[in-house]
Amino acid sequence: MELKPRSTCSSPYFPAANLSRGSIIQCLSLMTLRRPKRAVSTRSGELRRMERAVLARARSDGGGAQPETAVVDKPKLSRFEVSQGLPVPFGATPVDGGVNFAVFSSNAVSATLCLLSLSDLRESTVTEQIPLDPSINRTGDVWHIFLKGDFTDMLYGYKFEGKFSPEEGHRYDATKILLDPYAKAVISRGEYGVLGPEDNCWPQMTCMVPSNNDEFDWEGDLPLKIQNNDLFMYEMHIRGFTKHESSNTKFPGTYLGVVEKLDHLKELGINCIELMPCHEFNELEYFSYNSVMGDYKMNFWGYSTINYFSPMIRYSYTGTRNDGSSAINEVKLLVREAHKRGIEVIMDVVFNHTAEGNEDGPIFSFRGIDNSVYYMLAPKGEFYNYSGCGNTFNCNHPVVRQFIVDSLRYWVTEMHVDGFRFDLASIMTRSSSLWDAINVHGNPIDGDLLTTGTPLNSPPLIDMISNDPVLRGVKLIAEAWDTGGLYQVGTFPHWGIWSEWNGKYRDIVRQFIKGTDGFSGAFAECLCGSPNLYQEGGRKPWNSINFVCAHDGFTLADLVMYNKKHNLANGEDNNDGESHNNSWNCGQEGECASISVQRLRKRQMRNFFLCLMVSQGVPMIYMGDEYGHTKGGNNNSYCHDNYINYFRWDKKEESSSDFYRFCRLMTNFRHECESLGLNNFPTAERLQWHGHVSGVPDWSESSRFVAFTLIDSVKGEIYVAFNASHLPVTITLPERPGYRWEPLVDTGKPTPFDFIPAEHPGRDIAVTQYSHFLNANLYPMLSYSSIILLLSPENGA
Repeated sequence: MELKPRSTCSSPYFPAANLSRGSIIQCLSLMTLRRPKRAVSTRSGELRRMERAVLARARSDGGGAQPETAVVDKPKLSRFEVSQGLPVPFGATPVDGGVNFAVFSSNAVSATLCLLSLSDLRESTVTEQIPLDPSINRTGDVWHIFLKGDFTDMLYGYKFEGKFSPEEGHRYDATKILLDPYAKAVISRGEYGVLGPEDNCWPQMTCMVPSNNDEFDWEGDLPLKIQNNDLFMYEMHIRGFTKHESSNTKFPGTYLGVVEKLDHLKELGINCIELMPCHEFNELEYFSYNSVMGDYKMNFWGYSTINYFSPMIRYSYTGTRNDGSSAINEVKLLVREAHKRGIEVIMDVVFNHTAEGNEDGPIFSFRGIDNSVYYMLAPKGEFYNYSGCGNTFNCNHPVVRQFIVDSLRYWVTEMHVDGFRFDLASIMTRSSSLWDAINVHGNPIDGDLLTTGTPLNSPPLIDMISNDPVLRGVKLIAEAWDTGGLYQVGTFPHWGIWSEWNGKYRDIVRQFIKGTDGFSGAFAECLCGSPNLYQEGGRKPWNSINFVCAHDGFTLADLVMYNKKHNLANGEDNNDGESHNNSWNCGQEGECASISVQRLRKRQMRNFFLCLMVSQGVPMIYMGDEYGHTKGGNNNSYCHDNYINYFRWDKKEESSSDFYRFCRLMTNFRHECESLGLNNFPTAERLQWHGHVSGVPDWSESSRFVAFTLIDSVKGEIYVAFNASHLPVTITLPERPGYRWEPLVDTGKPTPFDFIPAEHPGRDIAVTQYSHFLNANLYPMLSYSSIILLLSPENGA
């Protein structure tokens, strides 16, 4: 299960819980902190100049409850011409020289469009309020209005009046200015980590008014449409990737900073990046002083979405300038430049809950617009908490599922992203709240109403996404579990196109490679793309996203350095995070260890990476694992905006001749091999299993050795073996008359002999040193090591 900070309660809903990926943390009134810088307007063409600077550099190398906004009545403005408007499309849409505003709210009795200038927003005042007449400006459950006029530097939001009756599911508050769920940019604080006016963590948020003048030159960009079986994925964090001073980027910690470093990913062989959440969220949600680290806790990971159409503004260099349109263009620039390098962009999206938390959380959008529609509620109005973060998005309600589809379509059509990874995706398969039984069953039902959250065999939302003419053509990846105990790895409703984060692969590979008995057979299944999970349902190896490490849990280096979590830096007395990591410190806990232990750790890291590269399915690695990034044993680093989560470019350079070199060569080898990214599960015609003796595999409970040969149309034939025993072994290789086996990879050897390609100057010497074994069709393997051998013609053959 994913190791984000969750509630420790096992009940499906917790009226008092609002953990929001960490303990309940109220924003502090820290008067000693500096006031935030004011956002300054940018002159036309600034983004274009930044774009040129970024590309040239690449080639050469601002949580507590939301405060109420004081409503100050100002003289009625005459700048807008008001008319009825249209109920579709939702959101603010520029058309016919004006802007159409449309928003859904089925239970509100009145609605008001609020317009705010940038200067009035900073003073917490409203520039103009335009009431919507229900007889004119409402169609069904949609409120709408059309305005013509000058929207320069103008922002918007809504007020809704209705019942405040939590036991009936309603939480209307007419004092709140609410965000439009369909807003394309959220405007508030412009600088990451800087408090708002009066040192406020949750200053008033408003929405960008879009314009037809917002343009971006895509330069003919088209979807790459890389075949799923050819993908090599890289999970990364926008800010963490370039924020460390060693990145030497012009725009550290931003979308533009990532553009400057895309060539690193291309060199590594990455052709798909999975961005951790980039929807608008509040990094100050957990803001409090952390005495352990001497800094302030942040919502660094971002799994607490505020708005699903808006990009995270404070990941941009331009921030709120140009009312957020420049920030949107920075995201587009990142996608365009990634595509130029043959790299697809996948977004990690969080449709299982929002940042509004439980009944004690803030009201800034969904809760104040239509609480009983957007959230799963129990009969007395409590929030179901299948997410572990205080609330659960009511994904299979017809309005909510259409909203989710609209959001996904927007990111594909307007932002050109190539797919999505759905956080806690099993929540999207649960039935919606039974406030109206028709929402789930199509007709009223009698009996127990506590069926909210029941897993559905054919969830309407997954059906809609899977059969949508736009979305079924992009990558769709499910994290097939949630915190309510629904675990669907191998059984997630898939319509033949969904892939899954294969958590079983992670657990089995960790167990086998660290030498646990009883996993040889399961390990072999993993190497084949987990056919035991996916073949019977008609899926393919690429439906399995194989990973050993991700943002949750230990990094690859920490996996071989620590037996226990070391999360004291989080300020929660080491009580947070997963306690069962299937890790092994190789004999000593922590970074400081004997030379022999350090050597074993390097072997184990190579073993894990080699396993990923020779497994059928889609390999995925986590940012920094290619050089051995350590978080000091912290397996739940959600709150750290510091070196713990920053990619260390200096460390990457230090290891460029060691582990990074090995990873780069292994990745290139996988890309070269036709047989290591099959579209179908391997059969006996192509794959043969071996043990210590050729052709005699050992699947016994005590076996710690797995080997196989694989026919490859490019390389001829490949021999791969894993010795997870604490004892060395000499193996007998398969007889191939007229040919002999030659070493390519041996994780038991030091760099640079761990991988010796044909062009390596020392290759002939290395082969000669093992010639007496190879001539006898034997090969010695060190304990905890793995090898790859290639078949070569005998001299003169």
